[in-house]
Amino acid sequence: MKATLILANGTLFHGRAIGATEDRVCEMVFNTSMTGYQEILTDPSYAGQGVVMSYPLIGNYGVNHEDNESARPWAEAFVVRHLSPEGSNFRCEDTLNNYLKSNHIVGIEDIDTRALTKILRSQGTMNGMITCAEHFNINEVMEKLRAYRVEGTVERVTCREPWTLPAEGERKYRVALMDYGMKRNMAQCLAKRGCEVTVLPAHTPASEVLSGGYDGVMLSNGPGDPADNVEIIKEVKKLYDSSLPIFAVCLGHQLMALATGARTHKMVFGHRGGNHPVKDVEAGRCFITSQNHGYVVDADTVDPNLASVSHVNVNDNTVEGLKYRRPNCFTVQFHPEAAPGPMDTEYLFDRFIASMGGDR
Repeated sequence: MKATLILANGTLFHGRAIGATEDRVCEMVFNTSMTGYQEILTDPSYAGQGVVMSYPLIGNYGVNHEDNESARPWAEAFVVRHLSPEGSNFRCEDTLNNYLKSNHIVGIEDIDTRALTKILRSQGTMNGMITCAEHFNINEVMEKLRAYRVEGTVERVTCREPWTLPAEGERKYRVALMDYGMKRNMAQCLAKRGCEVTVLPAHTPASEVLSGGYDGVMLSNGPGDPADNVEIIKEVKKLYDSSLPIFAVCLGHQLMALATGARTHKMVFGHRGGNHPVKDVEAGRCFITSQNHGYVVDADTVDPNLASVSHVNVNDNTVEGLKYRRPNCFTVQFHPEAAPGPMDTEYLFDRFIASMGGDR
């Protein structure tokens, strides 16, 4: 079946439909990862977005339930150059196309994803619509694209009730993990270091966290504009004002910055992929990181009396981490839990363990 991708700038890409075949409007973003498409689709940070994979062959190792980063996929649409019809892998349980169909993800293949990526890089992230209709009113489509906005996503992706992941082996610490769109490997990275992890809904009051007997709190990744989360930011400020050790990632990093008076802004095309170089300023070393974000903290708005920049992006010098003057509080923009991507920065979980008291 034929399909068409219509961008907000008026560009049309004609290809073949994959996955579900209904019309879908979303924000189009690109990811430069060569593998890890299943983890990308199930990353809640992609809620409200369509993912363009810049690598040309996707789906070659199929899918399996073990690699899901959440209970369901969150991406609205999937755009590839070529979708492998079969998965060649001893762990393969199904084809990617069947996975897209069963989860109602709209997709398109056989388009020039390099040209599409160049448009999104030069003109910026923009809304798009995928349709299988042979005839459509372009003016009506453009009106839908202008009206679409990614919003209310944290409320959509957060867990509804608290749940607990037991520590692997002897329990050393109890950690509260605020779920703004958490990936499962984040909790697992803590559990394998001896932490019993209690995952809490995004709007859990700070008072409940502070009275819960936790040794530390982690603020997770998540989707959307961080400044939209006004009530959550107020609760994050209360956590900051406590003495509880805090480690925040991605959206959590941005929320902490906003809570302490800094500002954020939307990037032209964001950072999404598993190959982003980041320099740890204190260590003087560069690490390859996994990233997925479209907003960034403004370095000039960070109060030097409260925090200093601990990590910077080597490509564009944007803020990738903050170390707060307040004891035992640090945040990073990238994903140290990877999934997908390199695990170079898992040392940050060890740093968080050390802030709670180390190997006791």
